[in-house]
Amino acid sequence: MSAEPRAVRLGLAFAAGCIASVAAYAILRLLTSLTTAEPDPALVIWSEHAGYFWRALTALYVGGMAGFAAWVAAGRDAPRVARWLVRLVTVAAALAILQGVLVP
Repeated sequence: MSAEPRAVRLGLAFAAGCIASVAAYAILRLLTSLTTAEPDPALVIWSEHAGYFWRALTALYVGGMAGFAAWVAAGRDAPRVARWLVRLVTVAAALAILQGVLVP
């Protein structure tokens, strides 16, 4: 395996991880706002369960899994993975915009 295919696979894996993390955070934020009531930040000084950090870490974990899956898939068919990532970046952007509008 030469350096170029490895670099392409790494780039696709990184892009997939970023896209999946953005989408996962937006989905988690929307679901959290629908299922639980968060305390008023002006009244809470310190909390041992900060929802933002758990959502961010969970989204990072999902992004890592997606990045690994993209790494494996790009080894078989990198152009197909790239085509899927182009489609999925618009989905992730739409989810982020929806989350920003509905649950700022």
